[in-house]
Amino acid sequence: MFLHGVTLFEERVVFLKRGLWVSALAASVLSHAAFAESPSPEPDASANPAQYLPYPEGIIPSDVDAETDRIRSEIRVAFQRAMDEWQGLDPIKRLGNPPVLAGNGYQAVGLLGELLNYDERISVKENQACAFCHMPYTGFSGPSPSINETMSAYPGSTHFRGADRTPMRYTYASRFAVLQYNETQGDFYGGNFWDGRATGLLLQNPNAEQATDPPVSAGEMGFPDIACIVFRISQAEYRPLFEAVWGEGSLDIAWPEEAEEICETPAGATVFGDDTEPLDISATDRLIATNAFDHWGQSVSFFQSSPRVSPFSSKFDAFLAGDYDLSDDERAGYALFRGKGNCNSCHLDGMSTLLEPGTEDAGNAGDAAPLFTDETYVNLGLPINPRLPLYYEDTPDPFGFTPNPDGFALRDLGMGSFLRSVNGVNPNADWTKHAPVFDGAFQTVTARNAAMAPLDCPTTEAGRVDADGNPVPFFQKSFFHNGYIKSLKQLVHFYNTRDTFAYPVTSGNCPAGTTEKVDCWPMPEVPNNVDTTVGDLGLTGEEEDQLVAFLETLTDGYTTHYRNRDVFTGECRTGGSAETQGNELLLATPDLPPCAAAFCGVPPLPDPAIK
Repeated sequence: MFLHGVTLFEERVVFLKRGLWVSALAASVLSHAAFAESPSPEPDASANPAQYLPYPEGIIPSDVDAETDRIRSEIRVAFQRAMDEWQGLDPIKRLGNPPVLAGNGYQAVGLLGELLNYDERISVKENQACAFCHMPYTGFSGPSPSINETMSAYPGSTHFRGADRTPMRYTYASRFAVLQYNETQGDFYGGNFWDGRATGLLLQNPNAEQATDPPVSAGEMGFPDIACIVFRISQAEYRPLFEAVWGEGSLDIAWPEEAEEICETPAGATVFGDDTEPLDISATDRLIATNAFDHWGQSVSFFQSSPRVSPFSSKFDAFLAGDYDLSDDERAGYALFRGKGNCNSCHLDGMSTLLEPGTEDAGNAGDAAPLFTDETYVNLGLPINPRLPLYYEDTPDPFGFTPNPDGFALRDLGMGSFLRSVNGVNPNADWTKHAPVFDGAFQTVTARNAAMAPLDCPTTEAGRVDADGNPVPFFQKSFFHNGYIKSLKQLVHFYNTRDTFAYPVTSGNCPAGTTEKVDCWPMPEVPNNVDTTVGDLGLTGEEEDQLVAFLETLTDGYTTHYRNRDVFTGECRTGGSAETQGNELLLATPDLPPCAAAFCGVPPLPDPAIK
């Protein structure tokens, strides 16, 4: 267990902050000297020696501090709205046997989840809510245009440790099934996270289990112990709501005197060693904390399943109800989505997939609330994105933690890594043998809300003009697990031409005379198991645009107001071109070392071997 005595604890933390920072920064400068002339001057490490800045210039955007402040202020607005609503809630009653939260139960649990989602205190430095990476005006994905354009994976509570992947939209994810392997189809279905590691094993709700991961993820909210989340909730203004929902005594724990010091020290700090339960509490209190931690996940998931997050309120939903007529381009895009584009084979719309030209589905919708995903895992053949901060986090931070000692030898094998328990823990030994077939596979996320942007920025696509020729403001997003794609136009073009314009190069190194993401696609990070049903679809440029037009009909908020979409206070962008959106910031991938044994050397080995 953890060391007793606050004085000794504080001395060790001070040593880590003062001693390891100097060696970490010096090693970082030497390590990346060949890749950049100097470490990024933004932000300045000398201004805050507890920051972690092993990155070459341009990885961390220059406005990251300003963007962080903006998003945090928006989160506080959303949090206060939920607080005001809770304070006006009628008393919560339990009736019946078994007892049920009667009358306002749905509202109570949803509000609790909403407060937890927007509470910045549920992070090691009390500066980052779940919503920092998942704001409503982007369909609960990344809310910073500059971060989306550059590092894609968001910085965590301990600046500037970064997450390993882009934030997934968690709209509709609460409806995904418990992860299962279908022997007949030879495929996995359900689960949550890009790699499926939130299986739903214990809570029978993958989304609730997903919610329990970021609070103790070293690159995200960063607590060293799951009990720290419960410790912070026990101090929250809304504690009475938690206890009303989950029962009196659900937060009654005898916390040790050093609880605050422990819970404000980031996960991975060498002071903890291998101890994942540094809070020294009794076995009975540990059980209470574990139950409350599960209730955290269940509450957040309930909020995410509510109409405030997943409302089925898009133009497409109105179309299914007979209350909206698709425009010519939207209708053409929908036909392509179900036909030539072959999108509906994975992003199921509840209708038929029509690959034969000239055919028409004359029936009614088989699913009036389709999720636009088949919940499977696929390797789309995306290249390495050298802007992900994790590649540069190969030296110790001020707390002695090295997020990625393998640097550019990292290969993200997606579900393959999870099945080998390299990322997360595989709870079913029978699944391990399937790992080589799922190397490079990531979850087929819903197409819903891929195009959602703030109300002031009506599109995600650069270069659009209105009927009068005026530029249409856009919001910069990033797509796929590593943020390599920067517009829906690029996304569709990738599906359409990945194999047509394939080159044996890495990102930032396309041959002279070609343009990356236009007529040059770099080689896949994981060349095994690449999906061959896409890559050469034969779509014209106009047809690509029509598919984008249809994807935009899947944005919620058409039939009803979308909760907190109006909190955005940032700036929209204009100009540029959706085809080359973000290309001005392309970074040349360095010469890659072989895949590290930590990823590619764990049995069953990738087949064929990944270099």
